[in-house]
Amino acid sequence: MTSVSDYAHLWEAQPGWLNTASYGLPPRPAWEALQAALADWHVGATSWEPWDESTTRARESFARLIGAPAADVFVGSTVAAGVAPIAAALPDGAKVLVDDVEFTSNVFPWQAHADRGVEVVSAPTAELIQAIRPGIDLVAVSAVQSATGDVLDLPAVVAASKEIGALLVLDASQAAGWLPLDVRGVDALIAHTYKWLMSPRGATLGYLSPELQERCRPIFANWYAGNDRHSSYYGTRMDLAPDARRFDQSPAWFSFVGAAPALELLEQIGIPAIHEHNLALANEFRAGLGLPPSNSAIVSTSFPGADEAFKAANIRAAVRNGNLRASFHVYSTSADVELALRALKNI
Repeated sequence: MTSVSDYAHLWEAQPGWLNTASYGLPPRPAWEALQAALADWHVGATSWEPWDESTTRARESFARLIGAPAADVFVGSTVAAGVAPIAAALPDGAKVLVDDVEFTSNVFPWQAHADRGVEVVSAPTAELIQAIRPGIDLVAVSAVQSATGDVLDLPAVVAASKEIGALLVLDASQAAGWLPLDVRGVDALIAHTYKWLMSPRGATLGYLSPELQERCRPIFANWYAGNDRHSSYYGTRMDLAPDARRFDQSPAWFSFVGAAPALELLEQIGIPAIHEHNLALANEFRAGLGLPPSNSAIVSTSFPGADEAFKAANIRAAVRNGNLRASFHVYSTSADVELALRALKNI
C-alpha cells in the first residue's frame, strides 16, 4: 500500500489545520493548474475548451472513486442543486426520511415540496435503520455526518431501503476523498468537492442510477447538457445528452480546473491508504482526550473551553452543533495532534 507520507511534499499546510470538514487544502498540482488557468484568463490567452477538459477529467476520476460508470455522473455547483431534480420527481404525498442532524442541503430540497404533500421525517442517527420501514419512499442521509462525524452503516441502510422499495440518496461531501465508497445499491450519491476532495468551492459531482435518471426531469436543462454542446447555443431545438450528462449544470470552469488534478492525485495515493492515515491520526487525538477509538476522520466531542484554547494556540478547527469538531486528512500529521492536545492540556 502507498504511504501517504510519500506525498506530503505536495501540500503546504500551516501547522494546526484540523478543519478539512469545513474546507480542504489544495495539493500543489491543483493549485498550479488553477494559477495557470487564471493567468491565461487574465490576458485572454486561450478559449474556454481547454479549461473544460478538466470537467471531463473530474467526472471520470470521481466515477472511478465511487465505482460508477462516468456516463452516470453529472456535474454541478452544489449538493442542494444536485438533489433538486430528484425532489421534483417525487410523487405528491411522498415521505422522506432524514437523520436528525442531517446537513440541510439534503433536507431543504425535499421540504420545498411540502405544498404538494411531500413530508420529511427524521430519526436519531442510532435509530435511522430501524426507522426505514414501510411508508418511507426515500431515505436521504449523509455517508458521514458533518456535525458528529458518524459514519453511516451503508450496507445496512442499502439493505433496509431495498427491503421496502425506498430510494436512497447519499450526501457524500464529508466522505468522498477519505472513506471507501461504492454506489452499488445506491440510487444517488452527490458530493461537493471543496472538503475532502480538496478542490475549489463550486465543483459538485453526483451519481444517478440509470433507473433514477429515467424518473427525473432535467429541470436545469442548459446548453452544457446538450448532446452536442456546440449545437446547443441558440434556438428552440433541445437535444439533451442521453445519459446523466443531461443533468449537468454549466460548470464553473476554474473550480473544475482545480478539481481534476486533486481527484486524480487521490486516486494515485489510494483511498484505502488515506483512510488508514486519517483514522490513525483521529484516534491518536481521541486517545489523548480519553475517548475510545472510532471509525471516523472527524472527532466531535463536548469540550468546554476548547474553541478558545485552540484559537489561542492557532489551531484551526470548528464548533458544530455545540461540540468541538476536529478533522484529519492526508496533509495532517502527528505533530498537529500534539499541538492540539497541548493546547487543551490545561483545560
